[in-house]
Amino acid sequence: MDRLASIKSFVRTVETGSFSAVARELQTTQPTISKQIAALEDYLDVQLLTRSTRKLKLTEAGEQFYSHCQAILDTVDAAEASVGKRQQPSGLLRINCPITFGQRIIIPRLKAFLAQYPQIEVDLMLSDRIINLVEDGVDLAIRIGNNSDQSLIAQPIGTTRVNTMAAASYLEEHGEPQSPQELADHNCITYTQLAKPNEWNYQSKSNDPCVVKVNGNLKVDSSVAICQAVLSGLGIALAPTWLCCDDISQGDVKLLFPDYKPNLLPIYAVYRRGRFQPAKITCFIEYLAAEFKLDPWLADESLLPR
Repeated sequence: MDRLASIKSFVRTVETGSFSAVARELQTTQPTISKQIAALEDYLDVQLLTRSTRKLKLTEAGEQFYSHCQAILDTVDAAEASVGKRQQPSGLLRINCPITFGQRIIIPRLKAFLAQYPQIEVDLMLSDRIINLVEDGVDLAIRIGNNSDQSLIAQPIGTTRVNTMAAASYLEEHGEPQSPQELADHNCITYTQLAKPNEWNYQSKSNDPCVVKVNGNLKVDSSVAICQAVLSGLGIALAPTWLCCDDISQGDVKLLFPDYKPNLLPIYAVYRRGRFQPAKITCFIEYLAAEFKLDPWLADESLLPR
């Protein structure tokens, strides 16, 4: 029995709660994983997991053993990273991020990153669902907005600015509102994934807050659809500036209400707490932070066109 391989399978089974999930992750079969853990239990002469048709559950001995196994695997990873080729960032880096942000912001930056770190392979998982990093075996996630999961380390790497915007063609036809209050006279495109899609929040440069209720004949559940709807002249939207940055730069889309501050949402790189952080995670976070610092849409507000 390969005890280290069995320990790795045991830890991932606990984290995912499924033999099948670990089998898919390790590109093997469910019976193989089950046999590995059974062999480990035989070797230790103790039951680690209770098995039922619905779920797996750690025994008291299993909980104690799992805690030690996590420390063992961290130590092994640290030892391997300290010598030879592993001193350089290497290995498979599994990243999760929102779909549109990944398509527009992350993917265009991957070529330069992979050229700089040729020993790293990237598995990019695009999903608007907030995943569990441990269960899904993800090394790093990019999240926009406040981080509420205290079990993860959240490192700020940039800022998303949310502005009111409209196509030049829409403004020519319907006129340009001069304040958020005038949105009541306009067709507004709402994003249904928000808790209150019809309530738009603003803050003046003198820090006076206001909430405006908007209405319109188009609701969408996709940020890409918002950009396309704006470009089509269907109405006014409240959206991240990076979503339509090229169109804003070219003058096809205009940012409204210069006397009001854009809503600011932090961009975080989040990862698991642990004793050992692989170099592949560190270098990707540093790379993105440096890239975003140079990007006017994700960094200095004063550089945004008006």
